[in-house]
Amino acid sequence: MPSIPTVDVLVIGGGQAALSVAYFLRRTPLSFVVLDAEQGPGGAWRHGWDSLRLFSPATWSSIAGWMMPPVADTYPTRDHVLSYLAEYEQRYQLPVQRPVWVEALQRDGDWLLARAADGRQWRARAVVSATGTWRAPYIPEYPGAELFAGRQLHSAHYVEPRAFAGQRVLVVGGGNSGAQILAELSKVAEATWVTPSEPLLLPDEVDGRVLFERATERWKAQQQGRVVEQPVGGLGDVVMVPPVREARERGVLHAVRPFVRFTERGVVWADGKESAVDAVIWCTGFRPALEHLAALGVLNEEGKVDVTGTRACKEPRLWLVGYGEWTGAASATLIGVARTARSTVHEIVEALQR
Repeated sequence: MPSIPTVDVLVIGGGQAALSVAYFLRRTPLSFVVLDAEQGPGGAWRHGWDSLRLFSPATWSSIAGWMMPPVADTYPTRDHVLSYLAEYEQRYQLPVQRPVWVEALQRDGDWLLARAADGRQWRARAVVSATGTWRAPYIPEYPGAELFAGRQLHSAHYVEPRAFAGQRVLVVGGGNSGAQILAELSKVAEATWVTPSEPLLLPDEVDGRVLFERATERWKAQQQGRVVEQPVGGLGDVVMVPPVREARERGVLHAVRPFVRFTERGVVWADGKESAVDAVIWCTGFRPALEHLAALGVLNEEGKVDVTGTRACKEPRLWLVGYGEWTGAASATLIGVARTARSTVHEIVEALQR
């Protein structure tokens, strides 16, 4: 049998969090490899809808070491991000192997053993899980959903609006994905925006730069035991990027409260009225994609991993980066993940030296 490749650190994932960790690992004497399930660079950005835009300028959407090239109209597109991440890999000659679908991570004496779906295996002294959330889209349960004859899909699988031309579509979810998809669908379809409460539309001058600064200030305050008073608005609130502003000017950027159940041909609202619906697009977020960690017995009731910082409490050879606030403030953003990646790698170096 061929020998199993062995490294100091194994990074599972291929998006911004994995690349940020790899960047800092590259500056250490540790051997490492990055295992990515995708066919090419870009991580979850490969699956964003065609017109997806960031809500921060390029200079505020960069990962560690190299600034994202600027774009003429301020807010980078999905394709611009993909190009940047592909060039980033090449720039730093990061040891990414793909496509490698890691099915399971398990203990193997002093090592952690990663098993891929195609039978390949890797051993490592430490593992960083950076698989993100794209592969675990969340759709809330609604009575009668199984009866609905129309189309349902999550924003994770939405591509472009032409497939819904002339249809009656519900866009469910109050964040930036819901707003951006509603904006373009409303040009070709009878689109209704459904949100749990009135969506918070940020002032035109507030974008990701301001939101990240606020998040950083909150993080610093928490570290120092302080409480800071800040204006309303966070990373999940709607940034008025150009397509969303245009929708507002057309008078379509308004939302209604949720329906209560499905019927075969539509939905029933809280007041008992029924509406015929052809399709529902769920912009309702994601859960962490952590199935590969199940064999370690580290998943809690919420499907997350209890951590101290980014280090797993039940398996000290495992770190998690980029899944959201519970693995580092703003760590699920391009610009925000660097701080967590740096501290994680520093901690891994110390742990392995001991």
